[in-house]
Amino acid sequence: MSVVRDLILQADDDLRYPSSGELRSMEAFLAGGEKRLTIVKILTENEKKIVQQSSTQLFKRKPDYVAPGGNAYGSKQRAQCLRDFSWYLRLVTYGVLAGSTELIQSIGLIGAREMYNSLGVPMQGMVESMRCMREASLDLLSQDEAAMAAPYFDFLIQGMQTSS
Repeated sequence: MSVVRDLILQADDDLRYPSSGELRSMEAFLAGGEKRLTIVKILTENEKKIVQQSSTQLFKRKPDYVAPGGNAYGSKQRAQCLRDFSWYLRLVTYGVLAGSTELIQSIGLIGAREMYNSLGVPMQGMVESMRCMREASLDLLSQDEAAMAAPYFDFLIQGMQTSS
């Protein structure tokens, strides 16, 4: 779940103290804690803006999604789409905070293919929506913050691509 937990569990499995290399990596992880918290705060406080910009961009790129017969046509379907944007943004913040993609994998990707296929939602549409969310989110961050957050969005996008 996190770098700290993983380090402790690995050392405990091996019945040893953490190595000096592991402690250095832990020191680097902890030193980045303030930056991770800042990123999560920015993304959390701007959730509505990110979702709005992401969906606007997605529907400009893919107008057929909101056209009659599209997966986001109608107020109910559109609301469900926006709910998913928000849900995945929250998962990315969990990953940034924990310094791990484990929660994104276990909560957000396992079963995504089956769920979206059962709902008739094309995975390529979800991939494109996550790309739009990545762009809207990273635009709010400094260059260093964006570099720290981007891999979590990329992991999510890559995981959805392999699900399709």
